Amino acid sequence: MIPLILLAVAVFARAANDYKNPYYVPGRSVNVHLFEWKWEDIAEECERFLGPNGFGGVQISPPNENVIIWSANRPWWERYQPISYKLTTRSGDNTQLANMLRRCNNVGVRIYVDAVINHMTGDPPENVGTAGSTATFNEWHYPTVPYRREHFNWPSCGIDGTDYQTNAWRVRNCELVGLKDLDQSIDHVRNMIVDFMNTLIDLGVAGFRIDAAKHMWPEDLRIIYDRLHNLSTDHGFPLNARPYIYQEVIDYGGEAVSREEYTPIGAVTEFKAGMELSNCFRGHNQLRWLVSWGAPFGLLESRDALTFIDNHDNERGHGGGGGVLTYKQPRPYKAAIAFLLAHPYGEPQIMSSFEFWDPEIGPPMNSQGNIISPSINSDGTCGNGWICQHRWRQIYSMVSFRNAAGSGGLNNWWDNGSNQIAFCRGESAFIAFNNDSRDLNENMQTCLPAGQYCDVITGERNGSSCSGKVVTVGENGWAHVYVGAQDYDMMLAIHIGPQSRL
Repeated sequence: MIPLILLAVAVFARAANDYKNPYYVPGRSVNVHLFEWKWEDIAEECERFLGPNGFGGVQISPPNENVIIWSANRPWWERYQPISYKLTTRSGDNTQLANMLRRCNNVGVRIYVDAVINHMTGDPPENVGTAGSTATFNEWHYPTVPYRREHFNWPSCGIDGTDYQTNAWRVRNCELVGLKDLDQSIDHVRNMIVDFMNTLIDLGVAGFRIDAAKHMWPEDLRIIYDRLHNLSTDHGFPLNARPYIYQEVIDYGGEAVSREEYTPIGAVTEFKAGMELSNCFRGHNQLRWLVSWGAPFGLLESRDALTFIDNHDNERGHGGGGGVLTYKQPRPYKAAIAFLLAHPYGEPQIMSSFEFWDPEIGPPMNSQGNIISPSINSDGTCGNGWICQHRWRQIYSMVSFRNAAGSGGLNNWWDNGSNQIAFCRGESAFIAFNNDSRDLNENMQTCLPAGQYCDVITGERNGSSCSGKVVTVGENGWAHVYVGAQDYDMMLAIHIGPQSRL
């Protein structure tokens, strides 16, 4: 007979891992945040680019009705001020959402919803939502849900800056930047949130990013998660699959609320990963120290971590993101993402942005406030004001690298004692970086079978030739590797997949 205490530990451990599997289609990896894209455009991108290039999933912007904020020229953050749970936004309605989910799942690309369940609106001068709903803000009354004052933390209070270091209760019970704070301990609130999330699961989503998770009590979130449906087998998910949950907990250390409080109930957004890699590839820390990347570097355990360089908040300087790399520093940014995707640590996500100089500005739109679709240029990049980092060759090629590496561990680490590093992923992939002032010009063990390989960073395979560098690997796995100090990109990557091996 199994002792009850051991059985309880086993059940808890299993439950803790229930929400940490993204259920990618086998052979795929990497989640891309198509920030503020319309549902029809995401469906087309799944079919024409993401599916064919091996991407595992897409994080979409909040799909439920938000208040329309014309007074700020429809900023991106209006999507984070819910007025109801109706599935109508600038990205599309529920029919378009369901169509996108079916089309993306059909080509093996999973969808993850940015779920705003901590709060409702603030007190904007406007009072109409994207589905036509209204609310009485000064009475905390949202009739379309419905929510009334008794469903919010009361009496209302605002989070002060010092609260983050000293007062976990206020961080979780007071209003975040004036947004009306729901009380998730109330069963009606839980039921409304669960119904909203279950509707999305039944439509075919694979999981959720939980916005502002650190502002909610973990025990309340656990109850909500455990009431969610299993993923839909109609969309190709296995029986009894639980949704992937990754919770936004901004924690660089020393705060009253810690990320470790949330890892027992799901994965957590590991903000420190992007900050540390940005420091390294900006030259503020030597690359050689990345030999201990992962939990020994002070990060979460790998299975607990959703990793990224930048997201929609910190690329705008919010969430402690003042020093993080973004698309505006393309050379070190691409290198940091290459390391993120090459290393086996964590579950990586990449950002796909629209161009901005004002951090408040929303997506490209016409005079009626409708989002303008990305255009696709002849070289595969985006236009109409969209950056589309996921279409940069150096990034989508690293998705293929990660897919080829599979479950292979990190081995044969090499460094020059400062800012030149290289490593293998099992016997399937090899990458080298040079952030030094002198060229990397070495004979190295690549761990790969003998043959010729296209460097997927400097070019692509075209039949039996490469448009970029060619690396010749000998019978013993050794090859000559060159990455110039002034090269356009600071890395070289080869692997056994068809995109690289000739």
